[in-house]
Amino acid sequence: MSEVEANQGHGANTEADPDRAAHDTVEAAVRAQLNKALGGVRGMVEAAVPTIGFTGTYVATKDIKLAVGTGVGAAVLLLVIRIAQRSNPQFVLNSLVGIAVAAFFALRSGKAEDAFLPGILLNAGYAAAMLFSIVVRWPLVGFIIGTVTGDPTAWRRDPGIVRLCSRLTWLLMLPCAVRVAVQYPIYLADGDQSGLLGPAKIVMGWPLQVAALAAMVWLLARGRTPIERGGPA
Repeated sequence: MSEVEANQGHGANTEADPDRAAHDTVEAAVRAQLNKALGGVRGMVEAAVPTIGFTGTYVATKDIKLAVGTGVGAAVLLLVIRIAQRSNPQFVLNSLVGIAVAAFFALRSGKAEDAFLPGILLNAGYAAAMLFSIVVRWPLVGFIIGTVTGDPTAWRRDPGIVRLCSRLTWLLMLPCAVRVAVQYPIYLADGDQSGLLGPAKIVMGWPLQVAALAAMVWLLARGRTPIERGGPA
């Protein structure tokens, strides 16, 4: 095949799937997909607001029902705004589900700190899954590349990409592991620990995620690994 024919073939793939063609390197694809997964700054803020509402209200009033109502109400308000703007409500819905589960745990036990247990368990599950993916050499971040190339497993044929994805998965896992390491001992401590768990959850939420993302961007900025796109020969 001549170079012209190859370029024409690549152009046809570009027209058929502009999102895939927009990224020519592994690093660019991972940066874009991670930003999409986190919902950008707005998505991360929307994830934090219900927790801030719940914690602030409970610390001020010691009323679990009022705190739950504030947290859920904040999530519902954010959802209404998204719907009114006709923008993607995915991240608000995630936040609403999260605060609803937290509310169920807190109301069932009557202990405000139990609202934070689902988040601790979820982070432990994420960390364990990512660690397992690294150990078996199927790092989770590799599948981000698969969504761009159209072949979910082709990236494993390149040891360099596997190593890069393993390092990125470590960085993605670190915030989850740190949250569990800090918050679970607080949760186990005697007495009402919601006054500590709330601020810990907020501080270790999107700020910690942004720090991890910045480290990933720094790592990605150092290389330009070309993407080999899947498709018929």
